[in-house]
Amino acid sequence: MAKALPIMFQGTNSDVGKSVLVTAFCRIFVQDGHKTAPFKSQNMALNSYITVNGKEIGRAQGVQAEAAGIQATTDMNPILIKPNSLNESQIVVHGKPYKNMEAGIYRKEFFLTGLELIQESLAILSENYERIVIEGAGSPAEINLNDRELVNMRVARMANAPVILIGDIEKGGVFASLVGTLQLMEPEDRDRVIGVIINKFRGDVRLLESGLTWLEEYTGKPVLGVIPYMKNLNIDAEDSVILNQYTAIPNPEKELDIAVIQYPRISNFTDVDPFFAESDCHVRFITKAEQLQNPDLVILPGSKNTSEDMLFLRKSGLAPKIVELRQKKQSVIVGICGGYQMLGEEIQDPFAMESQHQAMEGLHLLPIQTTITKEKTTVLSDGMLELYGKSFSVTGYEIHMGETEVDGGCKGLIETKGRTDGCKTADEKIIGTYFHGIFHNDEFRGELLNQIRHTKGLAPIQQRVSFNQLREESFDRLADHVRGHVKLDLIEQKMKEFQKRRIMQ
Repeated sequence: MAKALPIMFQGTNSDVGKSVLVTAFCRIFVQDGHKTAPFKSQNMALNSYITVNGKEIGRAQGVQAEAAGIQATTDMNPILIKPNSLNESQIVVHGKPYKNMEAGIYRKEFFLTGLELIQESLAILSENYERIVIEGAGSPAEINLNDRELVNMRVARMANAPVILIGDIEKGGVFASLVGTLQLMEPEDRDRVIGVIINKFRGDVRLLESGLTWLEEYTGKPVLGVIPYMKNLNIDAEDSVILNQYTAIPNPEKELDIAVIQYPRISNFTDVDPFFAESDCHVRFITKAEQLQNPDLVILPGSKNTSEDMLFLRKSGLAPKIVELRQKKQSVIVGICGGYQMLGEEIQDPFAMESQHQAMEGLHLLPIQTTITKEKTTVLSDGMLELYGKSFSVTGYEIHMGETEVDGGCKGLIETKGRTDGCKTADEKIIGTYFHGIFHNDEFRGELLNQIRHTKGLAPIQQRVSFNQLREESFDRLADHVRGHVKLDLIEQKMKEFQKRRIMQ
């Protein structure tokens, strides 16, 4: 692994901005002429990304590959962990389900296998790229887990990568978290840290300067940057923890109210990201029945455990509220993947692939029956979507373990490669599909929103945003923002000095 020059980003805890900074540096290095790839050895996430050959990896690594201008491969995320209950997760190895395992068993039985997978992927990336930008997970100071961890300092040692430690000042206690994390590292690992970055800063940086001076003197590590908080990034989030920042309250200043049902095992919620970029839309995430009210559009997103999340809808009182909205025939209701399955009559899980519920009653809003199967479908899809008397060319991706049959009285939604995907009612108020990314299709999304506007007596918006163009602009905007607030020359110098020092040792 001598070809590529690696750099690793670790954090004092989860949600400090590791994924975003890796995305930024992938773009920065490419802008500076280096063929660059992202890497995360082991990702625990329910937001997935489908590679061009139909394999499943963490969404963050797919997005980072896009920022680097390359196609994502499973070598960029060889191990994906998808929790499907409190104690058990589906282990995805090189894009395909390996087996369901409990955490303790995974640590005990998978460790050596994981090491081998990581070594192989790092070797492949190192042979094919000039830079590897590596993302850690959680914190490297989880001393109770470090003996068998597969994602932080052990990976840094395997890749011979210097480490930049990130602290999130927005959470408070950033100096304590940075100092504490460094002190809990083994000396060899602490020596690997070439500096720290303070992320999500708000305010006057001059008020921080005395603290930065103290931090450098106390730890001996340079502060490589203080990055101000960046709004409206339009880059996919990796973890559902970000949903905590969104409101459940309607915004009267926005003309269209969009309610997204946030069940406990929500997955691929980035499907709704394009609505955040629309000037007339307010997106809210709903967990309680009383929050639902009377939205114009209700979205039931994907789920890692459809039966359990369907049970949540019933126990929370959301299920009858959604049915009540259908009876009023005012709201458009769209179900995607697991949300599509919930709109039907019943979800059967005869092999207990997702839960112990062999049969779970759905919302009875579409005449469909779903059976959870042993084989997972992971594929990039395209087709022609028929809605509102118009045809739309759409692309998306599918990740599901269920097969859904339409019982009748329901028209298909998308014609794709000799089969029909999805289902819609005659009045086109209830729509279901397996296509993730369906709202990323600008023409379809615009027509959907304008149809809703028409029912409310509002004039259509003729020129809406191009979300894919917006994403590309966001990558550049993010790179410019980070470039302007880090000491990039010093980072480059320390990366190269670290490699020279390691070679001399």
